[in-house]
Parts: sequence; C-alpha cells; structure tokens
Amino acid sequence: MSSFKDIEELNDLHQSLPAFVDRLHQLLTQLELSLETYHADHISVRCFQKTTAERWRQGLMQCGDLLSEKMINGRLICLFNLHEPLPVGQWQIGCIELPYPGDKLYPQEDWEHVEWVVPGDPDSFHQTALALFSDDILLMPQLKLKFSNPVGEGERLPNPTLAVTDNGITIKFHPYSIQDVVRSES
Repeated sequence: MSSFKDIEELNDLHQSLPAFVDRLHQLLTQLELSLETYHADHISVRCFQKTTAERWRQGLMQCGDLLSEKMINGRLICLFNLHEPLPVGQWQIGCIELPYPGDKLYPQEDWEHVEWVVPGDPDSFHQTALALFSDDILLMPQLKLKFSNPVGEGERLPNPTLAVTDNGITIKFHPYSIQDVVRSES
C-alpha cells in the first residue's frame, strides 16, 4: 500500500498541499469560523486537462479505493477513499473528490475546496449553513456565496450545498457525508 506523499503521479498535489492548507486557514480565520466540531468530509481538486485528471486518477488508485464514479452536472466525478487519511490542517480527511474537466476553465490545476458536514434538515439547510457566519462576514464584497443542490444519478438523499469562495479557495457545507450520499444510491 503506497502513501499519498510517495506516489509520483500525485507529486504536484503533495507539494502544493501545505500552501493550500495555509490559504484554507487564512480563509477560516478571515471568516471567523471555527469548524473544529464539524467533520471535514472530503477535499477536492480541480483541473482543466483530461490528462491531469487521468494522472491523478492513476495515483489515487495506488493509495485509495474508488468509492464512486458518476456523471454529476454534466461531468465525470470520482470519489476515492484513501487508505491513509490526508492531514489537512487539524483535520484528517479520508476522501478525495476528483472532478474531470467540464465547461468551466479553472485557472490552475490544484486543490480547490474542502467540504464539511453540518447536520441539519435538508429543507432548511441553506439557512442552517448561513447561521455559521456573522452577518458582517457575509457582507464582505469579495466573498462569493453559492447555493446549490447537486444530484448524482440514483442518489436518494438531498444534497443542498453552501459554497463560500474567496481568492480562489472554497469551503463547502452539506447536511450529509459523501459516504452517506453514495450509500443512498443502493
């Protein structure tokens, strides 16, 4: 069993992880968010070349197991359960999301976001997630907020999402873990 840090196909991601963690910490500090009591569910990468996605996929298959592979919002998204959790700041994250390139062109091929589980009623989840933030923080003009309800084929659990982006880094919140969402398919 290979470790993430030792896999040649993932070397660029391993090298850039500390800078991503620093930027994540800066964003959480700026937003005055303490997510210590919440589960960091998974981390995601972004790429704009299919060859990069294929290389990362080959690397992730060496240090994890393919949990799911399906079309969501018009593009292939793969989820990998890692054999060893990836240290991301104070969290140990055991799942990586690898979306293949879609219509949107990303400025770099690298880490893009971390998703946390914030338990709550799916019907009122967006309000639950917004309650994590102070009103002053949400009025920051550079912040981009996005509410969505992504659906994969066969998923039975609703998956409302709040994404908050600043300076190329995103944090996301869901009411269910990605493991629960995938299990709902069967």
